[in-house]
Amino acid sequence: MMRTGTNARAMQGHAAMMDRVYRRQRHFYDLTRKYYLFGRDTMLEAMAIPEGGRVLEVGCGTGRNLAAAARRTPHALFYGFDISSQMLESAAGNIQRSNAQGRIFLAQGDAENFDACAQFRVGGFDRVFLSYTISMIPGWQQAIRHALTQLKPDGSLHLVDFGTMDGWPGFARAAMRHWLARFHVKPRENLDQYLAQLAHETGLILRTARLGGGYAVIASLAPDRQPTLQPAGRDGIDWFAQATHP
Repeated sequence: MMRTGTNARAMQGHAAMMDRVYRRQRHFYDLTRKYYLFGRDTMLEAMAIPEGGRVLEVGCGTGRNLAAAARRTPHALFYGFDISSQMLESAAGNIQRSNAQGRIFLAQGDAENFDACAQFRVGGFDRVFLSYTISMIPGWQQAIRHALTQLKPDGSLHLVDFGTMDGWPGFARAAMRHWLARFHVKPRENLDQYLAQLAHETGLILRTARLGGGYAVIASLAPDRQPTLQPAGRDGIDWFAQATHP
C-alpha cells in the first residue's frame, strides 16, 4: 500500500532526511554502532528462528542484522526493507559479500504502511523484528502495529531499541539524549506501555528485558503456544523479565 497526498510527501521528506543522514555515515555505520547499539545479537538469538522459516526486518539499514541472522539459521529466508535508498545500497553490498546470497531479499518502503507480504509475495512471516528503528520512526506506534499485521498467526514480533535510561544519573541521561538527538534519535518514553496495550488487544504475551540501567530494552510479542524465548546471555543480558497480557 502506497501513501497519497500529504502522507506521500511526508514519507518522501522522511526518506530524503534519512538519505542525508546516512549518505556518508553508511560507510562506517556498522563499525561505530557496534559500540552502542547493544542487545542486537541477544534479540536475534532469542527469536529462535525455525528451520525453513521466513523472517522480516523492518528498517534493515545496512543489512547487518539480516546477514547475522542468516548465518545463525542457514535454512531460513530473510527479508528486509528500509526507507533510505542510501542504506539499502550498503545493505545490497554487504549481503553480496556474505554467504547468504539468494536467501536475503531487500526492498524500499515506509515502516508505517509497507506491505511486505505483498511486496515479497510471502503469506506472512514467522518472525518480524525491529532493531534500533523505533527511536527514529516518526509514527513509531503505527510502525509496530503494522508490523504485527505481517505475521503468521503463530508468528512473533521482536524489537530492541534505546530505553529511557531511568537508572542513569540525571546529567548522564541528559547528555546521552542530547547526543542521540544529533542523529534524529529519540528514545520512546511510553514504549513499555504501548507494547502492553498491544498485548492486551491481541492476546499475545509480552516479554521484556532491560540492559544497562535502562539504556536499552528488548521485547517480544508472541502467542501463548510459542515456546518461551530465552536469550543466551549476549551483550550482558541473561534474563527476560516476563509480563503476560492482562
